[in-house]
Amino acid sequence: MLVTALQGQQLAGPLCAAVANLCVALQPQVSQQTARGFQEVLRRLHAPLQVAVAGRIKSGKSTLVNALIGRRVAPTDVGECTRLVTRYQYGTVDRIEVVLRDGRRQVLPFDANGMIPASLGVEGISHIEAYLTNAVLRDFTVIDTPGLGSLDAASVARTEELLDPVSRNAVAGAEAVLYVVTQGVRADDHSTLAAFTAATASREAGPVNAIAALNKVDAVAPETVEGSDGDVWRAAEILAGKQAALLKPRVADVLPVISLLAESAETGEFTSADAEALRQIAALDADTRTMMLMSGDLFTSWDCDVAAGVRSRLLEKLDLYGIGRALEALDAEPALTAGALRRVLFDASGFAAVRGRLDAVFRARADGIKAAAALASVTSLASGDPGERQRVHDAIEVLLARPEAHQLRLLEALTLVSSGAVTLAPDLTEEVLRVGSTPDVAGQLGLTGRPLPELVAHALERAGWWRSFASFGATPAQARVAHVVHRAYFLIWQQLRAGGHR
Repeated sequence: MLVTALQGQQLAGPLCAAVANLCVALQPQVSQQTARGFQEVLRRLHAPLQVAVAGRIKSGKSTLVNALIGRRVAPTDVGECTRLVTRYQYGTVDRIEVVLRDGRRQVLPFDANGMIPASLGVEGISHIEAYLTNAVLRDFTVIDTPGLGSLDAASVARTEELLDPVSRNAVAGAEAVLYVVTQGVRADDHSTLAAFTAATASREAGPVNAIAALNKVDAVAPETVEGSDGDVWRAAEILAGKQAALLKPRVADVLPVISLLAESAETGEFTSADAEALRQIAALDADTRTMMLMSGDLFTSWDCDVAAGVRSRLLEKLDLYGIGRALEALDAEPALTAGALRRVLFDASGFAAVRGRLDAVFRARADGIKAAAALASVTSLASGDPGERQRVHDAIEVLLARPEAHQLRLLEALTLVSSGAVTLAPDLTEEVLRVGSTPDVAGQLGLTGRPLPELVAHALERAGWWRSFASFGATPAQARVAHVVHRAYFLIWQQLRAGGHR
């Protein structure tokens, strides 16, 4: 039985454990079909958080996937594999399983470079499952999705299948999304985020389970961005802020990143030989360096002692921006080691902020995200039998009545507000999103860096305000949200009074 098979696997936390126990208790009380659905919910509860990386074609999704995993395994050139959904998950042996549309699986090796082969040589593929002995994948299953605007109808159809809210396909199991954009947010970026669902529960992407990365910011022309003072990274931060305003509340944040630099630094692609080549280029006269850095063609074709093939590889790994940053670092400290240069490139990529936000939004809240998605699945799985639906509803209400389950109520309220199902005044909407979108207490209160007494007083004042609003002036739907927010503030007040502020 599935429950027995999963007993040795770890759940994300107490909320997932409570939902798992609910599924086990309900299985004898529901139809066989519903019970089978509950078994799938149990399997997902025991699996790592599933994070989909989505975005337009050529947005650098697969490069970012490689940086996340810390290994160059995802193909980055447009080809057969980039038109397929690929799931990267933890395994005790590195292997590729090609899953066919009829359910059969075919095991393939990685290529000589440790990557998924460019050509699989198999017909009728549904998706790819890659198993890696990789510590990151113990916490996250990373799902690389086909790019929007792909060149053929089949890949577009696979993307739509991934986003289909009623899909039971294994590739539709994502519970969170990292959405990759480049310089312009387009209409289909909005529609994709609106349609993206967690598990099979039709839960829209929102600030609880979605962040966005503004990729390839080294291509930004800073002179076109007001307030950048000619600085590329400052221009990128300004653009990211504007895109955050456009995409919120679909995402918790938009963070600038250069995935190519992150991939080269994190996967070991940047080598000692690359560092030595950069050291030779740094030794060239200033005029030669200036000319070489004007374009990719000039960098590879200009006459100098560093072989053109070596320069081409540097360009592929770092692009002109990364090369320029490395040369600046060598100018300041000529004796920098390859490891130190790698850290310079990593810092220049902006990837540390992306990884930190993934930890804050996804890893820290994996228990609540997974439990909320699972509860929504349980609700949707209940059959048309009124008695069964009532039993499932009653069991969920008992679970949600527990104080420790309040986070699930808060996530539900956040989803209602962020999706527009419940409309509040803009300042109240912003407050709900803030309270529900970060695990940091001071951040929830909007008082980061303020002293403890001020936090305590503010939490109690807002708890009282939301309780009054729920009783006087709110519509029934607004009151439902207001009661949850009141309870959230009250629990924050209790936590602060008990000395639990982090």
